[in-house]
Amino acid sequence: MAEHENAHRHASGRRVREGFDWGLSDCRVLITGASSGLGWHFAKFFAEAGASVALAARRIDRLEALASEIEDQGGSAIAVEMDVCDVGSMTDAVEQVETGVGPIDVLVNNAGAARFENGLEQDVDGWDVVQATNLRGPWYLSGEVARRMRDNGREGTIVNIASIAGLRQSPFMAGYCTSKAALIQLTACLALEFAPFGIRVNAIAPGVVKSDMSAGFIDSPAGTAMLKRLPLGRFGTVEDLKCALLWLSSRHSSFVTGSCVVIDGGLMVGSL
Repeated sequence: MAEHENAHRHASGRRVREGFDWGLSDCRVLITGASSGLGWHFAKFFAEAGASVALAARRIDRLEALASEIEDQGGSAIAVEMDVCDVGSMTDAVEQVETGVGPIDVLVNNAGAARFENGLEQDVDGWDVVQATNLRGPWYLSGEVARRMRDNGREGTIVNIASIAGLRQSPFMAGYCTSKAALIQLTACLALEFAPFGIRVNAIAPGVVKSDMSAGFIDSPAGTAMLKRLPLGRFGTVEDLKCALLWLSSRHSSFVTGSCVVIDGGLMVGSL
C-alpha cells in the first residue's frame, strides 16, 4: 500500500508540474546557443510554457529545424542567425527579433565555449574566443536588450547560464573558469544597474549535466571519480534545470535579482 501511495504522489507531482502556469504565455524569449546542447532543450521548455521563442546561434539550418519542430507541436518560434563574438551580428539579430515578433521580455545568455589547455602553453586566440563567447557576448547582448526594454517602458528578465566552474577551480580550465566566474559577477553588477527599470538579472550555475557536450567527460575516469563525490549520487539532466530557468524568467521570481542558483547535485557542498 505504501508503494502505491508513493507512486501516486510522484505521478500527481508530475501532473502538477506539467500543468503549472508559469505566466510566460505572452512573453517573447531570446535564447542564444539554441542550435544544440542545453539551449536546444531550453527552447522547448519555454515553448511548452507558452512563450514565443527566438532561437539564436550561428548554425541557422539547425535553428530552422528546431523552429519547425516547435511550430509542429503548436508552439511559436523563429530562427535568427547570431554570432555572440560579433557585436554587429548581435545588434542585427535583436533588431530582427523585435521587428519580427515584438519586444523581447526574456533573454537567456546560454551560448558558451570551452578550451582545455595547460597554462604553461598559452593559446591567446583560444583564450580570447572563450572570453568573448562566455563573457563579452552576454555583457553586450544584455545591455542591448535591456536598453530596449528601458526605452519601451517594459520590465524584463535576463538569465545567464554560468557554471559551478565559476565558483570552483579545475586544472586546464583557467579560461573557462575565469569567464564563468566573471559572468556570475557581471550578473550581480547588471542586476544593480538594471533594477531601477524593473529589469531583473540572475544566473544559473549547473554542475555536470548529461548532454552531447558532456558525454565524453561523464564516460571518462575523471567523470567516474566525480560521480563518487556527488552527494546525490548521479549526474544532472536537462530537466533538472527546467524549473529554475522558468522560475527565474517568470513573475514567480519577481523579488529575485542578482542571484546565482547552483544546481549541481550537492557537489559544491560535498565533504572532502
